[in-house]
Amino acid sequence: MAHILLRHRDIPNLNVFEVYKKNGGFEAFKNAVKTMKPEDVINAVKNSGLRGRGGAGFPTGMKWSFMDNKSWPHYVVANADESEPGTFKDREIMEQNPFQFLEGVALGSYAVGAHAAYIYLRGEFWQVAAFLDERIAEMEKAGLLGDKLFGTEYSLRIHTHLGAGAYICGEETALLESIEGKRGQPRVRPPFPPAVGLFGKPTVINNVETFANVPMILANGADWYKSIGTADSAGVKIFSLSGRVKKPGNYELPFGKTFRDLIYGEGGGILEDRPIKAIMPAGASSSFIVADDKALDTVLDYASVRTLGADLGSASVIVIDDTVSVEWVVNKTLHFFKHESCGKCTPCREGTYWMLNVIKRIEHNRQAEDVSMLYDVAKQMQGKCLCALGEFATMAVTTGIERFPADFGR
Repeated sequence: MAHILLRHRDIPNLNVFEVYKKNGGFEAFKNAVKTMKPEDVINAVKNSGLRGRGGAGFPTGMKWSFMDNKSWPHYVVANADESEPGTFKDREIMEQNPFQFLEGVALGSYAVGAHAAYIYLRGEFWQVAAFLDERIAEMEKAGLLGDKLFGTEYSLRIHTHLGAGAYICGEETALLESIEGKRGQPRVRPPFPPAVGLFGKPTVINNVETFANVPMILANGADWYKSIGTADSAGVKIFSLSGRVKKPGNYELPFGKTFRDLIYGEGGGILEDRPIKAIMPAGASSSFIVADDKALDTVLDYASVRTLGADLGSASVIVIDDTVSVEWVVNKTLHFFKHESCGKCTPCREGTYWMLNVIKRIEHNRQAEDVSMLYDVAKQMQGKCLCALGEFATMAVTTGIERFPADFGR
């Protein structure tokens, strides 16, 4: 099957303007602006079944339809923060297939009536930001961005914005605060961004991978896209595979493949052919899945992965074999989440601090009461934090202790 998102693997030099254009580039955007109403674009995306690829999996067209049309101007923001440990798909899209992503941003902007769009990149992506600025300038020179596009009254500018490398700014409202020049901390919701977003105005925020799907949907039709994948999850997904596998990397697969297909088919199996032990399907913020036959044969879509007591999230699949202690992995995740907590809400600020302190005690002198305390602190945090970071910080802790008790001396 030809790639839909990683098309540069099939078409050499797709990140060159003329190459992208010769392969159907920008035709979907031009056609939409000249012949379609904004609501028609929204309906096409809605009918395709496309869900957000940043982690939450919310239906994209539905999100776009929530925009408050009584308040103007509207904005579009592409979340290119990509700071989840184990996730590295968006960078490949931006570097190797940038115009498809930018065309997706342009289509989303037209669909919601936005005349300004922002691409928010993590601070470490400064080279990617410079590269995208050059591609945006090429689009402007070709008349694909700017004023009165294609002889219509529609105008659009796309801007890049660099953060400072904070994981919390991957959370959409903290991201908005950062663009506005404020400290990157989450907002209390409601109101949600489609009502009150960037600069207090209605805003759509989607992940890089989500936007990259949109030109292909508009070019080939919603029914074409919906025919790929499963009833729950339409289309394709890029899986960032890492950990104890022979061939780590990004793999674009239709929803409906299994963990076994991904790990043993695409990833070549486990290093030294050792037994597989656990899977973290969504990076550091994952629950642990016991990698038994049932799990390995579970279909990769949003609903099916939840039957294993986990979420697919951004599909940054980390594989653990029998040489790795789950306690050690939990220790690493807690160092990360403690460092990245913004400190705005007490449960996360204090909870990550105490979980890290307790896991350090367990590391040096494991005591049963400390393992129980670690578990209790994590459970007390759940459902009480301002944003998902605090909740994510507890996932590896609780499921690690519950599903791999021997690794904690239980």
